[in-house]
Amino acid sequence: MINEDLLLSYGADYKNYKTNDVIFTEGDTPSYYFQIVVGKIKINNYNEQGKEFIQGIVSAGESPAVTALFNERSYPVNAVAFEDCKVLKLPKQQFFELLKQIPELYESILPSISENMYYQYIMMQTMSFQNPENKLKTLMNYLKGYENKSPYSFQIPFTRQQLASLTGLSVETVIRVTKSMEKNEILKIKNRKIFY
Repeated sequence: MINEDLLLSYGADYKNYKTNDVIFTEGDTPSYYFQIVVGKIKINNYNEQGKEFIQGIVSAGESPAVTALFNERSYPVNAVAFEDCKVLKLPKQQFFELLKQIPELYESILPSISENMYYQYIMMQTMSFQNPENKLKTLMNYLKGYENKSPYSFQIPFTRQQLASLTGLSVETVIRVTKSMEKNEILKIKNRKIFY
């Protein structure tokens, strides 16, 4: 997204997080621009019963919840290290100073924001589906993208529990539905991995 050296020159620091470390929590005031250098971060929240809903997974080169910096509201979600990761952390004021000095950087930020919004629209659409298979197929189509169309060529990078958290289904439903999808030759399961 933004060149690391440029971020460092404006006062960013590297911060390492272990798997499941919290980067920020729902209700926190956005005070930093975060950019992932290595690893992945999950954006999540929990319902009243404590069930996790994963809003998305953010990878190297991306920024978790960058849109929150552009308004005066608190974070509506949590950011948690999905795996060990290294993150650049730049104070909000320096981030805006950087954008003021180099407005062309908006061009590198907007595609990420657009992709995040697209993902949110896709996932909101799946919430309206009653059919769990449609929810899983929509998510898998999004994850697979457009480059790799041949059947069973893409390994789904999530566990059954993570698929459940991403779609709002129970893990038992995900297990049952993926077995049914395999039987109907929509996907293959090899060594407990799902290929779509």
